[in-house]
Amino acid sequence: MSVEFIGMIGTRDASETRPGSGPAIDPDYTVRFARAHEDGGFDRVLIGYSSGTPDGTQVAAHVAARTERLGLLIAHRPGFIAPTLAARSFATLDQFSGGRVAVHTITGGHDTEQRRDGDYLGKDERYARTDEYLGILRRAWTSGEPFSHEGTHYRFEDYHSDVLPVRESGIPLFFGGSSEAAYRVGGRHADTFALWGEPLAETAEQIASVRAAAQAAGRTEAPGISVSFRPILGPTEELAWERAHRILDTINEGVGKSFFGQVKRFTGADGPQNTGSQRLLAAAAKADRHDRALWTAPAAASGAAGNSTALVGTPETVAQALLDYVDIGVTTILIRGYDPLDDAIDYGRHLIPLVRQELAHRAATATSLVTSGSAR
Repeated sequence: MSVEFIGMIGTRDASETRPGSGPAIDPDYTVRFARAHEDGGFDRVLIGYSSGTPDGTQVAAHVAARTERLGLLIAHRPGFIAPTLAARSFATLDQFSGGRVAVHTITGGHDTEQRRDGDYLGKDERYARTDEYLGILRRAWTSGEPFSHEGTHYRFEDYHSDVLPVRESGIPLFFGGSSEAAYRVGGRHADTFALWGEPLAETAEQIASVRAAAQAAGRTEAPGISVSFRPILGPTEELAWERAHRILDTINEGVGKSFFGQVKRFTGADGPQNTGSQRLLAAAAKADRHDRALWTAPAAASGAAGNSTALVGTPETVAQALLDYVDIGVTTILIRGYDPLDDAIDYGRHLIPLVRQELAHRAATATSLVTSGSAR
């Protein structure tokens, strides 16, 4: 019984509560941020994607050369480079990093954002393209023989690469989305399906939808499930909530507008186009607080621009809240803070060990029960 922890790094100090300043890339800060995750026991870090941010593959290469074991989850949008080129690019980095690369596929939830990079396909067409794209990636990473392809979006002949990933099974594929199209495509291709942090009941419904889609695609094993949160910790419950409300006040004051405004201004009068943001706003409309520690007010304040729901409380409370999600089938947890670097350090010191200790205890108890049962 185990769970994978993922953090998220950027190339400068910025968040919804911390306005970015200076150049878009601070190489030293990027390395310091990544090493904080490695030292804190995170398994991977996500490197995000947008039409205006630094190229994730090159950020990952910079980090890989300056860390030892930290996994690199690179957000990637199909449609802007050929899948054969993407396959070689990721496989090359995977070899140089000793097999530490994973790819997080984002089909794209905002038409305006897509068009900034020249993509004018509608949502359904984008998902159809992603479906075809991921099938090619899988084959390019595992085929020892040349192959050709003729599909709706891609066509090539006798593709062969001298560089393959470290694992014979290829590079792990993560997939994000909350729509029916996302379930269908991700259920077919993903090793891990990524969701934003919703209440337990809604998350369980999404897990069931992903599993049903995987079964419909003929898979015998369903994808793992990732959920993402913004934990806000304090030494007591009262102090944690005081900090949470300070963070909310800062968001409402617009201090970090430059950070999340790019996504938020694509929402338009009718709200966000992507289903994930719509679901977070719907949860926030029901109540600010859900389950053990889930707080949706930051999602409402920021227009649900990205994963923006928080878990608030002492490390013990938040650890138990995370375990509640593990209990309904979550296998991977993505956590990032509103004070990005300092929070990553705190998570590594105070939060991640509690979750892992409890899971180790559960595993030991289960083994003991099996052993004692066999001895009877």
